Amino acid sequence: MKPRAAMIFAAGLGTRMGALTADRPKPLIEVGGRPLIDQALAHARDAGADPVVVNVHYRADQLRAHLAPHAVRIADETERLLETGGGLRAALPLLGPGPVWTLNSDAAWTGPNPLRALAGAWRPGMEALLLLIPRSRALGYAGAGDFDLDATGRLARGTGYVYTGAQILRTEGLAEIPDPVFSLNRLWDRAAARGRLHGLVHDGHWCDVGRPENLALAESLLREGAA
Repeated sequence: MKPRAAMIFAAGLGTRMGALTADRPKPLIEVGGRPLIDQALAHARDAGADPVVVNVHYRADQLRAHLAPHAVRIADETERLLETGGGLRAALPLLGPGPVWTLNSDAAWTGPNPLRALAGAWRPGMEALLLLIPRSRALGYAGAGDFDLDATGRLARGTGYVYTGAQILRTEGLAEIPDPVFSLNRLWDRAAARGRLHGLVHDGHWCDVGRPENLALAESLLREGAA
């Protein structure tokens, strides 16, 4: 079953962006002449996602106003941040049944639509399919890497690839976690233990826009991608 609904994560505090998020939420920071959230929305719409759900917390009124013309559903986390796992579970009544796309809103992309690429590679038996970029090509990324990818497309924790923030995920396992606030990493680890955590390498470029110094990198990436 292919995904139908998409969840865009937009509820983070954006503290790493410093003064840039003093008066606005991170998804409204502009890169390439438009807010970050707009590129995420464009990917979801182009992939045929319906419904599209966006969670909000910090300066939620600004995001609500910006999203009002876009016919999206809002998952309200203003009272409590739930992290990715708790936030996705709380949004399930808005998303509906079946596997879902999830997409972070703090990245810049070139190349194929990440959500379309994931849908084309989604297969029965997968519990999660994560879109990856080799660590050597992860612009603006300062970490040690997230996963290693074997010849069958299965993932294990490692350093060779970076998770880009786009995936398809079966949501049934969310009910097995009792905590209200938790990361999707817990679902991934369970899927990996069953051999059902898979990865797909993005055929394009990607930049983490989580820090102020990465804005120039993202702008340059988008200019080159449009050339």
